[in-house]
Amino acid sequence: MTSMLDLDSVRAPGRWRLGMRVLDRMLGLALAACTAAHAGDDRAVAGKAGFLTLYKVLESPRCMNCHPSGDAPLSYDDSRPHGMDISRRSEANGVACATCHRDRNGDRPGQPPGAPSWRLPPPEIPMIFQGRTPHQLCEQLKDPKQTRGRDVAGLIDHVAHDELVGWGWAPGPGRAPVAIPRATVVAAMQAWADAGAPCPE
Repeated sequence: MTSMLDLDSVRAPGRWRLGMRVLDRMLGLALAACTAAHAGDDRAVAGKAGFLTLYKVLESPRCMNCHPSGDAPLSYDDSRPHGMDISRRSEANGVACATCHRDRNGDRPGQPPGAPSWRLPPPEIPMIFQGRTPHQLCEQLKDPKQTRGRDVAGLIDHVAHDELVGWGWAPGPGRAPVAIPRATVVAAMQAWADAGAPCPE
């Protein structure tokens, strides 16, 4: 007759194997959760870095000059006030930007720059870049009420394909172009979008 001790010795390996399977499963779930959290952290870091790349471009003279904090556009690489007292009021008074700024750049330094649809943002949606912190500008760009209805995907398309935006990389003689290649900026924006468009603190 098998003793109680003998039965326990037979059952013990089975219980041990079951316990190990449960433990292995728990460890696997914990590892998967940690891996997912780490991947999420990595995406957030990459997303914020992507936005900071975009921020450098938006704060450059090629972008900021037409996105000023006031009603007057800025000009040149040092972002000085536009000559001839030009402002948003000028267009209302019959002097549109296209009066001097045609569809292409002048051939010589000092001549007006040009690109299709040269204009300031409208006064009701001024889309100010000048003086914004990275966090402020990030939140602004995610608000469709401040981007003329564009969501993040729409902003990426705008930067990638709009002719007036593209002028920043070919601003004509006597002006410094945007320093970061356009394709690099678009890729950085996509990384920002893929991470959920996180904003720097």
